[in-house]
Amino acid sequence: MKTRLTLRVKKEYFDQIKSGEKTEEYRLVTPYWTRRITIGMDAVTTVRVLLGYPKSGDPEKVLEFPYRGYEIKTITHPLFGSTPVEVFAIRVAK
Repeated sequence: MKTRLTLRVKKEYFDQIKSGEKTEEYRLVTPYWTRRITIGMDAVTTVRVLLGYPKSGDPEKVLEFPYRGYEIKTITHPLFGSTPVEVFAIRVAK
């Protein structure tokens, strides 16, 4: 039973989420992310944001939030290129 969605992010985005500046984390709408985000989401209770691949027991690189859902949005972001793309906007704020 799936109870946690884990998202790995770069330091820049981790720090923005930690400070509360960034309240959504984006993942492209692809078959991979569609499966991960939509299947079994009724059982998800927590979103876990990790700074890269932290060592076990390193709480400074782990953020946990209650799962508050997602929206599908069309955005333009340098990470995804210069053309608009559809993304899952996963809420990562308290």
